[in-house]
Amino acid sequence: MDREAQRIMNVLFVIVIIGLWAGGGHAYNRPPPRQTLFTPHADSDTSPQQVHISAVGKDKMRISWITDTPTPATVHYAASPDANGPSTTGTTSSYRYLLYKSGQIHDVIVGPLKPNALYYYRLGDSSQVYNFTTPPSQFPIKFAVVGDLGQTEWTKTTLQHIANSNYDMMLLPGDLSYADYIQSRWDSFGRLVDPLASQRPWMVTQGNHEIEKIPILHRKPFTAYNARWRMPFEESGSDSNLYYSFEVAGVHVIMLGSYTGFHSDSAQYKWLAGDLQKVDRNKTPWLLVLLHAPWYNSNTAHQNEPESYDMKASMEDLLYQARVDVVFAGHVHAYERFTRVYKDKADNCGSVYITIGDGGNREGLASKYIDPKPEISVFREASFGHGILDVVNATHAQWTWHRNDDDEAVVADSVWFNSLSTVPNCKV
Repeated sequence: MDREAQRIMNVLFVIVIIGLWAGGGHAYNRPPPRQTLFTPHADSDTSPQQVHISAVGKDKMRISWITDTPTPATVHYAASPDANGPSTTGTTSSYRYLLYKSGQIHDVIVGPLKPNALYYYRLGDSSQVYNFTTPPSQFPIKFAVVGDLGQTEWTKTTLQHIANSNYDMMLLPGDLSYADYIQSRWDSFGRLVDPLASQRPWMVTQGNHEIEKIPILHRKPFTAYNARWRMPFEESGSDSNLYYSFEVAGVHVIMLGSYTGFHSDSAQYKWLAGDLQKVDRNKTPWLLVLLHAPWYNSNTAHQNEPESYDMKASMEDLLYQARVDVVFAGHVHAYERFTRVYKDKADNCGSVYITIGDGGNREGLASKYIDPKPEISVFREASFGHGILDVVNATHAQWTWHRNDDDEAVVADSVWFNSLSTVPNCKV
């Protein structure tokens, strides 16, 4: 490099550092965008693809997959590697979106299953054997948490880091495929995540990129999301796949919908109020909530949006009164952790709010922060990455955020939480 080129590089470096300082983020060289991936289907029309599993009740799993042509919606499963065990039959559906017609979407619920156990399974007429591990029935349990996943080279690295974490269950607060009306991208995304999602339960909720509503041409929102990623909403008394709850190993998890009704007269609000009243903190001492649009956010991106501002005004009291431990959100393509907070002020009985919309989407990072940093914001950084919530026991959990630094997972933020159910002054 000649002297003039070196001088230009030095100037650019100073500009970058000043920009990071002014934005209130941590001094870290932000990674550049990476190529968007398309994962092809390499097997025959009858071969299973886009396999993913989700928890249903305390001892069952929903196995979902797609074939290009009709095949039986049947799962053979067993604890032995040949998967020669009982078979269960489910349902098959498909959907149309403009000129696109989906493949055959199969959903089968298997169980009862033992906790923390390895099972092998075969799908339809295929001889291919998959396997999954059920979550534990008691502590400890490890959740991987990441939002705004997308399907780029950054996504691919993030998924590899999550695979290496030996997690028990994935929690994803919206914006899965970034298909954005192009339905073949949903197929590509399903094939991209298949190696992980076929082995551990993925529990998801929707984001704005799942809406895919077009005036006049396609008026029904969430068509692809609801058809492809069916969650156990009925089991929690919900009337919509967009919001539901479930319990696993002493943790009650609530998935909310930022892009459906949330005011006090809405079905979601009434369901949430009723669901929170049913929570037994002696049985599930930990209480988590996931939604897409963050209620607390000091990034300049996505400020004053009704899905954040109005939903917070409507529902924050419900979460505070129930002593929700942690609220995870996506939407903002960066990471941020707030202290325990309520009504914009630090509160020892409030929820910890964490933005984790940094999975690897094609839109890039939200690198500008409000300056000065609010006192309630503890850590913020615009980098791709993922989080791990390791719930050790009824009283303590460790949260770590792993920055995706040149394809290496680097722990950049780590903190221990106490369950509010064990804090004397905060008990409901």
